[in-house]
Amino acid sequence: MKKIIAILLAAVMVFAFAACSTTDDDSESTTDASASSTVSSDLKVGFIFLHDSNSTYDKNFIDAADEVHNYQLFEDTQFIYKTNIAEDDSCLTAAEELVDAGCSIIFADSFGHEDYMIEAAKEFPDVQFCHATGTKAHTEGLSNYHNAFASIYEGRYLAGIAAGMKLNEMIANGEITEDEAKMGYVGAYTYAEVISGYTSFYLGAKSVCESVTMEVSFTGSWYDETAEKEAANKLISNGCVLISQHADSMGAPTACEEAGVPNVSYNGSTISACPNTFIVSSRINWAPYFEYAINCVINGEEIASDWTGTLSTGSVVLTDVNEDVAAEGTQDAIDEAIAALEAGTLHVFDTATFTVDGETITEYMADVDTDDNYEGDHNVIVDGYFDESADGFRSAPYFDLLIDGITLLDTQY
Repeated sequence: MKKIIAILLAAVMVFAFAACSTTDDDSESTTDASASSTVSSDLKVGFIFLHDSNSTYDKNFIDAADEVHNYQLFEDTQFIYKTNIAEDDSCLTAAEELVDAGCSIIFADSFGHEDYMIEAAKEFPDVQFCHATGTKAHTEGLSNYHNAFASIYEGRYLAGIAAGMKLNEMIANGEITEDEAKMGYVGAYTYAEVISGYTSFYLGAKSVCESVTMEVSFTGSWYDETAEKEAANKLISNGCVLISQHADSMGAPTACEEAGVPNVSYNGSTISACPNTFIVSSRINWAPYFEYAINCVINGEEIASDWTGTLSTGSVVLTDVNEDVAAEGTQDAIDEAIAALEAGTLHVFDTATFTVDGETITEYMADVDTDDNYEGDHNVIVDGYFDESADGFRSAPYFDLLIDGITLLDTQY
C-alpha cells in the first residue's frame, strides 16, 4: 500500500513540476494550438486550380497551399485539390464536388472562375467561397463570396528597378545606347490586371533609366508556351534588349536564355533553367491569405469582401537577385524603394511620373464596379497618384491607362 501511495505522490510531483516549468508563452502557444487543432481536425478546405504545377501561376498557388497545410495549426485539416479546371461549367462542377466532399471553404485561382464561384456561393450559402483576382464580390454582396489580390504592382515596380539598373549597366558598358534601352513584355490579355502589371514594371525601370521605352505583345492565353516563346522572340527581333512577362509558362524565359537576352520572370525564379539571363522575379505569396481566410472559418469570423495583401503582410515578394546577371547595386536600389513604398513616400502610379497622350492625369474615372459597358464609376486619382487596389474600392487591379513610352504591338481581349 505504501508503495502505491509513493508512486502516486511521485506522479503528482512530476505533473506539478512540468506545469510550473512551462513559460507563459509556451502555455499560451500549446493551448491555442491544441484548441485550434481540435476545432480544425474535421475541417476540409478545397482548392480549384486552372492548371497544375507545370504552370508557374498555378504552381505559385499550389506551393502556398502546401505551405499553409504544413503549418502546425492545420496539420489535421484536409486540403483537397482540383487541378486543370477550365474557366467554364467544370469550375461549378468542381465546386459542387468539393462541397459534397465536406469542404467548408473553397478557393479558386483564375479570373475566369469567378462567375461559377458566385453561382456556387448562391447554391451553397453555408460554404465560404474565396476567389483570387476576381472583381465582383463588392457588388454581389454575398456574405459567403470573397475576392482577394495583392499589391503586386509594387513587386513589379521593384522588379522594374532591377531591369532599369541592368539597362544602365548595358549603356555604361557600350552594349547599347540610351536610345536603344527598349524592353519587351509578353502579356496574356489586354486586361487591367496585365496593364497594371506591365505599366508598374515600366515605371520602375524608368525611375532609374530615364530613356527606357517598352513594347508589349499579347498571346491571348494565360498559358501557351509556344505562343509566349514566339512573342518573346518577336520582341527580341524588334530590338528589345530585356524581356519580362505576365504569362505563365517558361516560353519567354527560355527564348531569352537561348538568345542571351536578360530576363525578369514572374511567379518564381527561373535561375536553374536560365542561369545566364535571369535577373529577378516578383510574385504574390498567397499563404497569408489562405491562412487568414481559413482561420476566419475556424473562429467564426467574417472574411473580408475584398482582401489586398501587401509588402508588409508578406504577400508581395521578390526572389533573390541573380548577382551573376544583375547590375551592381541592384539589391540596394530595391531595398531603398521598398522602404519608401512601406513608408508611403513613394507611390508606383504617381501621376507626376507619367503622361497619357502628353498630358498629366489629374482625374480618372476607373471601372471599379465592372459593369457590362465598362464605364468608369470611381475617381481613383488620390493625392496625386492612381490609387490601385484601394481599400473601399476593390482588391483586383483596375489601372487600364495606356501611358506614353509603352507601345502595344497587338491586343487580346
